[in-house]
Amino acid sequence: MATTVEKTRTFPTVWMGYAAACWSLGYGILGLYWWSGGAGFPFAPIDDDHRSGSILEGSDAAVVAPVMALLGLGGAAIAVYMARAPRAVRGSWAVIGFGWVMAAGLALVLPDYTLLAFVAFAPALLVFVFTGVPGPQDGVSDIIYWHRGNLLILFAGGVLWAWATVLYHRRIRGACVRCGRVEGHADHERADLLRWGRWAVLVAVLAPVPYEITRIAWFLGVPLGIPHDFLAMMQDTPGMLEVGLGCALASIGGGILTHGLVSRWGEVYPRWMFWRAGRRVPPMLAVIPAAVVAVVLVPAGFMNLRAPVTAGTWATTAPGVLWTVWGVALGAAAITYHLRRRPPCRHCHQG
Repeated sequence: MATTVEKTRTFPTVWMGYAAACWSLGYGILGLYWWSGGAGFPFAPIDDDHRSGSILEGSDAAVVAPVMALLGLGGAAIAVYMARAPRAVRGSWAVIGFGWVMAAGLALVLPDYTLLAFVAFAPALLVFVFTGVPGPQDGVSDIIYWHRGNLLILFAGGVLWAWATVLYHRRIRGACVRCGRVEGHADHERADLLRWGRWAVLVAVLAPVPYEITRIAWFLGVPLGIPHDFLAMMQDTPGMLEVGLGCALASIGGGILTHGLVSRWGEVYPRWMFWRAGRRVPPMLAVIPAAVVAVVLVPAGFMNLRAPVTAGTWATTAPGVLWTVWGVALGAAAITYHLRRRPPCRHCHQG
């Protein structure tokens, strides 16, 4: 019988390393282009209306572009190695560490709130493509301009690197690349996973409460954590307070749904959903949305952490710092839910 490693070498996801290599090679070449003075450096100083909140915003191409080129071209070589390496060797942990640093830097550290806004307002942006953007904007390109669009490209690279690193780690330890199980190792106890998941859900529900309270207070005319003139400015700006209220209500609704990760109705459809009552909830129906929201919350929280906080305007940024906590807790809750509900693997037949 073929070993787990032999079986998994033909599994399509081993190509994720090559995808990460292609992405890194392309961005490395762009780094060389910007280093040589080419136009379009995505972090160059620009007017306030087109700035991003990235930690690299306003940086010098002569300093940053060479680092981009080095990490891109060197990363491409490492990603190809990750895709082809059949077993662990001395230095494998360094490769894994490099992969996770690339993934975290690209997906969590360099982006700003753009990812969160893109997920939250994706339906509206899709409509705007066909109807035009209301207000003074010239179009969708005036919302997702190059400095912001580049952050979406970086985030995509981070996802590729994370996936490639996970698959490389699984392969060199002899685990199934589909599920990560190792032959002879038992799964985590469901009771332990449920207990950890409940703590994660509790943190994920409580972390956004300050944000929700402040935005609802502003809508009701209470200048909680902001000056009166700042509230007056928002009241005079059509739709500004309504957007804040909508985000707060969406956060509350998300907190309610988060409870499903540790509740019975998160596994079996409740009675009031008569057209699905009693049927099992597909695990990915909960895991995928929770994971997406968790990942986009973290860089938005980091962006608020870098923003200055003053006693008179603390509510503009301080509640957003907790988005990082929210994202980490929500991600942990989604992982425990996935591990608790995943069925036996069809690829390696374990579990």
